[in-house]
Amino acid sequence: MTTPARRIPSDLRLEADASARFLPWALAAMVFLAVLALAGAMALDSAVSHWRQGVSTRLTVRIADQPGAAMAARVNAATELLRAMPGVGKVTPLDRDGVAALLRPWLGDLANASMAEALPLPGVIDVELLPGQALSIPALATRLENTVPGAQIDDPKPWLDRLVSLARLLQAVGFGVVLVVGLAAMMLVVFATRAGLAARRDTIEVLHLIGAEDAYVARQFQRHVSRLAMLGGLAGWLLAILLLLAILLLAGNVGRGMLPDIGLAWWHWPLLLALPLLGWALAVFTARLTVLGELRRML
Repeated sequence: MTTPARRIPSDLRLEADASARFLPWALAAMVFLAVLALAGAMALDSAVSHWRQGVSTRLTVRIADQPGAAMAARVNAATELLRAMPGVGKVTPLDRDGVAALLRPWLGDLANASMAEALPLPGVIDVELLPGQALSIPALATRLENTVPGAQIDDPKPWLDRLVSLARLLQAVGFGVVLVVGLAAMMLVVFATRAGLAARRDTIEVLHLIGAEDAYVARQFQRHVSRLAMLGGLAGWLLAILLLLAILLLAGNVGRGMLPDIGLAWWHWPLLLALPLLGWALAVFTARLTVLGELRRML
């Protein structure tokens, strides 16, 4: 009759160590923060790309309403001037309903309001620039003002540049949070492993006397930390993913135009899935190196 194989952790009884019970909770909190920080950084990167594609090649021309001046004639004059400019692609003047639709999020349903016809709505022209073409915005603004008094160009590029700079800074902060959380997790594993070694110093010395190698002791701590890190990492990752899904769902219910388009691409999700796996591998590797280093000092 064969004897059942003995579990590796039975010699040091690491499962009964009360001091290590906080480790899964702490690692869960760290993985939770790391996933949220990484998701935020990647969402900002995707948003910056969308903003550049949708805004950097577009201009908006506003023509202020003036008493005694026909708005339709002024819009047509500005449209003809813009279409004749080199570097300008598609020029689309908006009718009154289109302008009212732009203002609807702030002023309500102008189309059905009794005062809609009396409102001094400006003329609006959407301008799409040709890619790779150099166009002097100040020179174009001067020509428009001379041709159509009251015409102004809204160039989103300066605003976009400031927004992109802020987004890049927030991205750096997000990646920095992930790095700091990773270093903190490593320090936590080192502290917990050293505490476990110190509490079992006598037992480890006995194991050495009967021929146990350092690798044998290291494997016991490695398996113990592996189990705790896996439990904590999965719990923190699951909570973070549920929160992210709730945020994306709520953000999708907000009307377009009120908030910038921020979301996660499909390839972001595998990276978020890999984060707890990377944390687990880092914890196991750190535990092994810590045990081997401490055992060499004991000799």
